[in-house]
Amino acid sequence: MWAYTVGFTVLPHVGGFLGWFVNRKDTPVWYEKLKKPSWCPPRKMFPVAWTVLYTGMGYASYLIWNDLGGCSSKAIIPLGLYGAQLALNWAWPPFFFGARNLKMALIDILCLDSLAIGTVCSWYRINKVAALLMLPYLGWLAMATCLTIRIWKDNPEQKTGKSE
Repeated sequence: MWAYTVGFTVLPHVGGFLGWFVNRKDTPVWYEKLKKPSWCPPRKMFPVAWTVLYTGMGYASYLIWNDLGGCSSKAIIPLGLYGAQLALNWAWPPFFFGARNLKMALIDILCLDSLAIGTVCSWYRINKVAALLMLPYLGWLAMATCLTIRIWKDNPEQKTGKSE
């Protein structure tokens, strides 16, 4: 069973790493030029936060999968919601950093918020610990959503996508 535990726990990191790897070169220069609110976390905090959040959400998904007996018919909705929100989570960096399309990044994160909340609500009835492990993620998403809104509003020349 340990292989499943590790696999589920590592899975969210895959998209996060790929998003960083693809956008790592010119992102720092572009991102530093953006007008950001004073409460924006320092850039060095993001990889630390995402490592903790991805680990918690990945392990939580394992708990749900295990409690529902693997890939059973009961797991379709709770793990489907999780997979959908994870896909939107992985899509945000290519929109924001890759395409520099702040409007699409905003639409993505608003949809992500809804799916993440739906995931937690569906998980709560199955495994309260798994749902609680997702709460820091929901908190971070709330901050990231507010930050995306502010950056989108405060950087109008960036709203149409990559310009450099």
